[in-house]
Amino acid sequence: MNHLARSLRNGLVAKPIDRAATQRVDDRWLAQNLRAAASRYIPVWRDCNLIAGGGEPRAVSLTYDEVGEGPSSDDFIYLGNADDAQYFAVQLPSAGEPSPAWLQRGSFRDLRQIGGQLQDFDAALLAYARGMCFWHSQHRYCGACGSPTVARRAGHLRVCENPDCGRSHFPRTDPAVIVLAHAGDLCLLGRKPEWPTGRYSTIAGFVEPGETVEQAVLREVIEEAGIDLAEVTYHSSQPWPFPSSVMLGFHARATSRTIRRNDGELEDARWFRREEIGLALSKQGGLRLPPRVSIARRLIEDWYHERW
Repeated sequence: MNHLARSLRNGLVAKPIDRAATQRVDDRWLAQNLRAAASRYIPVWRDCNLIAGGGEPRAVSLTYDEVGEGPSSDDFIYLGNADDAQYFAVQLPSAGEPSPAWLQRGSFRDLRQIGGQLQDFDAALLAYARGMCFWHSQHRYCGACGSPTVARRAGHLRVCENPDCGRSHFPRTDPAVIVLAHAGDLCLLGRKPEWPTGRYSTIAGFVEPGETVEQAVLREVIEEAGIDLAEVTYHSSQPWPFPSSVMLGFHARATSRTIRRNDGELEDARWFRREEIGLALSKQGGLRLPPRVSIARRLIEDWYHERW
């Protein structure tokens, strides 16, 4: 299986939406589509998405009329088109409350908890909307001079309003590596103290300035578990807008076994036998694996089934 196919199997990933980068800079085109009957709006409030249903959750999208007059034009972010519909994210002020009419349609929920139960396209669209809204919330002011910024290009640019500065700010995402280290029939997992009892996951961390992603893999595993690696192999990637990352997944062969939690970030780290992983995948035993929405789960499953 090639890398593209692997990535498409990850949570929060679907066939790419057409982001219409050459059209979204056309203000006339944007104005026409903003109020079009076929346009749909993905509301985001306090970094959560509007979800309907209990046992079978589904994403809620709104028409322009359902959005109402509350949000300003600065709160609309064009996402792209799919199946002849234009999609926009709409950012709601965190200090306010959602429209009661919206809450009749569903409730605002954390995508990390619900994303694995949604249709692939819906989960990917909600992740995209969440990530863009978070970026806007963090760039209301210019990082160079501190002046207010204003949204441009359908929400894919913010420009400093200070005429002496005028700096352009584009959406950014932070690269992070996530790796399953293995040695024969053993794999290395760690846990953070805030996680649910029994949950262990793969080692992860942000790429630092001046290093490659492969170097980041080696450094993170040394820092968190004291394990040396060789044969670092790229697996796939996943958008992870919690708040603004893209996860770059790897498998790596370990060349040492003695665990040393050097940076104290993990509460525990240990080697797990293949048999223990199999029991956890079938929800037996005390080990709890990361949720299916996370690329960490894919890395573990593919190692267990020898699909890497």
